[in-house]
Amino acid sequence: MSDTYGGGGRVSGPFMSADDAMSRALARNWWLVALRGVFALIFGIIAILLPGVTIAALVLLFAAYMLVDGIFAIIAGIRAARRHERWGMLIFEGIADLIAGAIAVVWPLITIIVFIYLMAAWAIVTGGLAFSAALRLQFAHGRWLLAFGGAVSLIWGFLLLFWPIVGAVALTWWLGAYALLFGVTMLILAVRLRGRREQLSPTEAAYQA
Repeated sequence: MSDTYGGGGRVSGPFMSADDAMSRALARNWWLVALRGVFALIFGIIAILLPGVTIAALVLLFAAYMLVDGIFAIIAGIRAARRHERWGMLIFEGIADLIAGAIAVVWPLITIIVFIYLMAAWAIVTGGLAFSAALRLQFAHGRWLLAFGGAVSLIWGFLLLFWPIVGAVALTWWLGAYALLFGVTMLILAVRLRGRREQLSPTEAAYQA
């Protein structure tokens, strides 16, 4: 027994394609997509309204990851030593992860500033390279676009370098804006999937019968 989507021309039933199965699975679980959207919206609102709390949470998450990764690296090093394999680098990596995690917990502000400085250095280096490359690029090939991108990267890098805390807050706002956009997109998708589920459910019921 087979039928088609409304105007889609895709076969359902025993010959359902992988795309059809995935589409129907998403339609049946539209509420999970909606939950993702809601949580993303909540995170985005918190990130925009309370950037300090968001930064602290991200630092603690990084610290937890470093501590767990360090413990597992040390365990792997000990196991390697028992098997007479190379273990030195694993132990060293684990100790370095534990130190980084401890610093993030005890001095979270230092962790934030170091991260911002690394981002500033990356922006300055890439901006300088892009700007110098623009000087050798023909005008018809978009020299001004490459130069503009390099200038923006340089300005952003120096702003982060001289005002790291302001840069951290700005990054949090950008992260919040992304979360809001993602959340709205997921909610719109959930509404469309719910409507599609209501259209397809009679067909599925007929097929299962």
